Amino acid sequence: MTHLRLFSVLAILAFVSPAFAAESVAVNLWPEGKVPGLAAGEKEEIVDEMDDRIGNRVTKVTKPKITVYKPDAEIDTGAAVVICPGGGYHILAYDLEGVEVAQWLNKIGVTGVVLHYRVPRAKEGEVYANPLSDAQRAIRVTRANAEAWKIDPQKVGILGFSAGGNLAAVTSNAEDAAYSPIDDADKLSARPDFSVLVYPAYLNKKDADTELTPEAFVDENTPPAFLVHTSDDRISSTGSIAYYLGLKRLNIPAELHVFTSGGHGYGLRPTEKPVTHWPDLASEWLKKEVLSSKQAAK
Repeated sequence: MTHLRLFSVLAILAFVSPAFAAESVAVNLWPEGKVPGLAAGEKEEIVDEMDDRIGNRVTKVTKPKITVYKPDAEIDTGAAVVICPGGGYHILAYDLEGVEVAQWLNKIGVTGVVLHYRVPRAKEGEVYANPLSDAQRAIRVTRANAEAWKIDPQKVGILGFSAGGNLAAVTSNAEDAAYSPIDDADKLSARPDFSVLVYPAYLNKKDADTELTPEAFVDENTPPAFLVHTSDDRISSTGSIAYYLGLKRLNIPAELHVFTSGGHGYGLRPTEKPVTHWPDLASEWLKKEVLSSKQAAK
């Protein structure tokens, strides 16, 4: 290993170590042998690797789970966010777009629920077919544990990066459950109360009139959304705009931030670009649209 590579790994570990030090609870999403869409005889597993840039890189997820990170009790707002790391539906950038995000949410009094959804993508059907089942189940399991985890079941949102942003948007707009119910948790709503979409991928297509429209078509039940991307990000820029316009037409609260540069895949890592301040903007939006309003209504 070169000195530069060693430094990169140590820098990643130094950045994420506070999050790993936080107390967490891991919960399997599905009872053993009941993972929907798992091929007969396929081993249930999660494979972790270390990547110089993103930290923990998760592959071959066939045993979906969530890891719950709670904030300090004195600042706990009762809100929770299911976090969907990106990775093109091939891998999960688990540290960069998962654990580090839970750490940030904890600092603003929000429970972070990091989702190990199934990757790599299925060879047939929609790329998000199995991940959608996992995301819906994660929201339901979070609501089912509201009392034990001291969570308000009406303040459960979803946040995703890149492909995880696509998954968060699809989950926010799915009209029906992607799997057959297996227990009482599946009697609860699988639609999140709000969403944060950070450089979401694959969110646009063109209709017959060449007007950009969201792939996950929004409707009157779509939850409020905060969106952010950069103009030089070819993967997510037009999709974010399409999604925002869909919400605006329906008068659903939404906030969109477009920065000039910064590319794709920066997560919360500090850079010299203005986009590095998006977590501050998201925090203010959450306080205004989710935390304050819901708390005032209680």
